[in-house]
Amino acid sequence: MEHIFIEGTDKQAPTLLLLHGTGGNERDLLPLAQMIAPQCSVLGVRGNVLENGMPRFFRRLREGVFDEEDLIFRTKELYQFIDDMAAQYKLDRKRVIAIGYSNGANIAASLMYHYADAFEGAILFHAMVPLRGIELPNLSETKVFIGAGKRDPLIPADETKELIVELKKVNATVEEYWTEGGHELSRAEVDAASAWYKEQFFS
Repeated sequence: MEHIFIEGTDKQAPTLLLLHGTGGNERDLLPLAQMIAPQCSVLGVRGNVLENGMPRFFRRLREGVFDEEDLIFRTKELYQFIDDMAAQYKLDRKRVIAIGYSNGANIAASLMYHYADAFEGAILFHAMVPLRGIELPNLSETKVFIGAGKRDPLIPADETKELIVELKKVNATVEEYWTEGGHELSRAEVDAASAWYKEQFFS
């Protein structure tokens, strides 16, 4: 997968896995990484699927309706890619924190739905339920921050709330932050995510 790796100043800190929204690329969330945890190493990844020329991490049938077969395939593909990159760049695979926005947040959620050891933590901006009807692993070792907009036209609030409930059911530690806005990523969300990261992983 197309990617960028930037080594951090603190070798003991987690690695940030950056997962862009539809139409983004491996560099899109680099400013977010700097705002949230500037000392961390960063692995930015570009989705392998194109929708009208725009990179995504998995196919969808239409707005809000995922191609579940492709989602499962791409989830496994990304999980293996993270393993491979951890070996290549000599990263602690157990210390990876995903930062995802929209489509990137959804593939990160899918990884947690499939693998107990996908991430030490995850920051999901504007995420929805990736799959239904599957048994989730025990996520008692995973800490999750979810940022969302109450008026998001693409991701209904009830979808995000259901995701939060499902993650808590399998023992993930979840903190949620809601804005009055829509699908855009707000500075308030990013600041809240940064404060959460410092409290959870840097105190």
